[in-house]
Amino acid sequence: MAAAPAPTVSPTPTPSAPKPAAPAPRTPAKPAPQVVSAEPPPVLREFRGVWVASVANIDWPSKRTLSTAEQQAELLALLDRAAELKLNAVIFQVRPAADALYESSIEPWSEYLTGAQGRRPEPFWDPLAFVIREAHARGMELHAWFNPYRARHTDARSPLARSHIARTNPALVKPYAGYLWMDPGEPAVRARTLRVVLDVVKRYDIDGVHIDDYFYPYPENDRRGRAIAFPDTRSWTRYQKSGGKLTRSDWRRDNVNKLVEELYDGIHKTKPWVRFGISPFGIWRPGFPEQIRGLDAYEKLYADARKWLHEGWLDYFTPQLYWPTTKREQAYPVLLDWWATENKRARHLWPGNFTSRAGGRGSGAFSVAELMEQIRVTRLNAAASGNVHFSMKSFLINQAGMNDTLRADAYTALAIPPASPWLTAAPPSAPSVRLTQNGGLWRVVLAPEGRTTPWQWMIRLRTDSAWVTMILPGTTTQWTVPPALGANTIAVTSLNRVGTEGSTVTIPLVLPSGTSPATSPASSPTRSGRRDGR
Repeated sequence: MAAAPAPTVSPTPTPSAPKPAAPAPRTPAKPAPQVVSAEPPPVLREFRGVWVASVANIDWPSKRTLSTAEQQAELLALLDRAAELKLNAVIFQVRPAADALYESSIEPWSEYLTGAQGRRPEPFWDPLAFVIREAHARGMELHAWFNPYRARHTDARSPLARSHIARTNPALVKPYAGYLWMDPGEPAVRARTLRVVLDVVKRYDIDGVHIDDYFYPYPENDRRGRAIAFPDTRSWTRYQKSGGKLTRSDWRRDNVNKLVEELYDGIHKTKPWVRFGISPFGIWRPGFPEQIRGLDAYEKLYADARKWLHEGWLDYFTPQLYWPTTKREQAYPVLLDWWATENKRARHLWPGNFTSRAGGRGSGAFSVAELMEQIRVTRLNAAASGNVHFSMKSFLINQAGMNDTLRADAYTALAIPPASPWLTAAPPSAPSVRLTQNGGLWRVVLAPEGRTTPWQWMIRLRTDSAWVTMILPGTTTQWTVPPALGANTIAVTSLNRVGTEGSTVTIPLVLPSGTSPATSPASSPTRSGRRDGR
């Protein structure tokens, strides 16, 4: 930047003068002109996800008694708020308890949608198809979130539908601590969950499959404080009689491991570009690393999340780091660093944040400033590239003004999710861009040069002060440059389903000399090479 001009100073007074002359007024320093690069800079790559929980109507729908129109209006408002905050992914719960918030021939409609399990929405609509279409229209990813084993929540009020697994095959379902839980030791349970997930992958245009921290249920104690055992003696005895040699704990972990591996393989055989993510409890085992204390997820939930990372059975890993940065026994930075060292396959590491506690009240609450610090800590870790927020409700109510802080601090600029180059997807075709000007407006005509339609168009506009980024669906064929931006250059890049960038076409928004502004072609484009976007 150019140096500011020196202030003007009056001459030094002579010794005979009775008092010094007043200094001349200072000339205000002029800000140096901002230099904006001629070529678009690399776009910011960061995953900014949010969980939308349907169980117990936590986030959406807000009540079980809403009409179809009210449900859709709530969902659109939710997506608009997420886009406004520059989030780029929604993790939408579609199977909270062996039920469905989408049209399924396998499991009944969820009571959290219609008030009665098994009841179709009237007028009919498919929430999953709707939210996918609307999220993609806003440039956001949509990940379908499944609970692999829970069959009934303590919050449930509706009788079980005749098609629910607890009625069609009750031997597979066990009561535990007020819940119903499908037994992970039953091969038929694993097969059913795999069938449910792959059915959605085949029929819906989702970007990811997500499972959370509920594997074997969180342990409960009886009134005397004694641990209540999970009632899987039937499946455990059958395993032993078949010649199984594992201990009961190792056998339980193996049951979960098999499901995780089969999900990863099955998803990618069905659609290689769909990412598989898991958000386990944030502590693998107490003492890992040394200062950490808390629940032993390895021994109590039978979730060996470290093994899943080591084996590469997931595309993104979202440990639920739900504690403040200053809480020594569960310190956010310490746990994040430890998980980063265990990420041997260099999968995406996107920690989960308990955003609903920021600015809240009660046990575990922390400040909005602490949430900003957690995002900052994540960005300082070279192995991490994003965050996932629990949950959307806190953004809908702007709890403690967190939305204003996010806009002003953490999420000031648009970002797109990091690429996943280990996944298979057709390379993006180079864009064919044609510009015309009519009535003072620039119209952009977009098409791929090859036969492959891009997943998204990344549009970057150069103004006098900055490059501005916008994301459009790959099906967009015409678009008008917003005149209020005063853009002087446009750069268009194609993106494929795993986030790989194609070549960029850059065109000045300047009319050739001697042409009329009415329906006139723009200047010739220039091209730059591909980036993998990691």
